[in-house]
Amino acid sequence: MHLYRIIFPVTDIEQAAEFYAGLFDRPGERVSPGRHYFNLEGTVLACYDPVADGDEVGQAWVFHENQYIYIATDKLEEIFSKCKKSDCQYVDETIDTMPWGERLFYARDPFGNPICFVDEKTKFTGVEV
Repeated sequence: MHLYRIIFPVTDIEQAAEFYAGLFDRPGERVSPGRHYFNLEGTVLACYDPVADGDEVGQAWVFHENQYIYIATDKLEEIFSKCKKSDCQYVDETIDTMPWGERLFYARDPFGNPICFVDEKTKFTGVEV
């Protein structure tokens, strides 16, 4: 088994597509009126706007505020700079090194979705390879 898709709820699919395309330096793919996919080496980050997709919303659908997804990158400083200049709801003040060795920073996208960006060279999976 493997994780292949994570869905981030958004309230504006166009803004979400533009935000993540700018961060990832790739356009992603619109797969329906309210879904825009970014393939991150086998796991898809799916931005989902239920209203744009014509789905009933009912109560607000949100990604759990404390359940971060972790994205490894070989461009940590560049992503950090882009996040700082963007309309993220939150970005750490600095890139830090954790006790387990990962260099990273935490952020919340413009819709409040929690993300952690990790230096590819320091990512730790808890398993010796």
